[in-house]
Amino acid sequence: MTDPVDQTAFRGALGRFASGVTVVTTVLDGVDHAMTASAFTSVSLDPPQVLVCSRRSSRFHEAVLESGIWGVSILSDRGRAASAWFANTGRALEGQFDDVPHHRGALGVPLLDASLAWLECRTIGAHDGGTHTILVGEVIRAAVHEQDDDPLLYYRSHYGTIVRSPESEKTILKSGDL
Repeated sequence: MTDPVDQTAFRGALGRFASGVTVVTTVLDGVDHAMTASAFTSVSLDPPQVLVCSRRSSRFHEAVLESGIWGVSILSDRGRAASAWFANTGRALEGQFDDVPHHRGALGVPLLDASLAWLECRTIGAHDGGTHTILVGEVIRAAVHEQDDDPLLYYRSHYGTIVRSPESEKTILKSGDL
């Protein structure tokens, strides 16, 4: 039997994984629900699928399970305030989008304007993930905001954005610097 994982070390290790930031939204019975999520990734290109992890104890969780639809706003650096706002679990549901520029997608879910891209999904799987549910969604619509190219990043509880290097995976492979 192995020793239990040191929770401080575990949280510290996860905090050292830089990630993009999304706001995931749904609508149920005319009420909008939203959460900030960095636990988001692609699953498949063909068919197009993504996943997001939703904390079971959140009010968003039950709403997204019941509605079966959700939107993902992949935030640009301009989305810092929205990210912090939707990470706040104490905010009122009513009026939570009043000061957040957004538009409605084809599924009726709110999509944040301060985004690099948007996805609209139908849930095709919900899997146990301990304190979270892993929601797998079929992407039914995708769009990009061509004028915005500075991603909002999250690292060790701080926001940032990218500093571009002239190198890419392709130039490194060409140079043989492995």
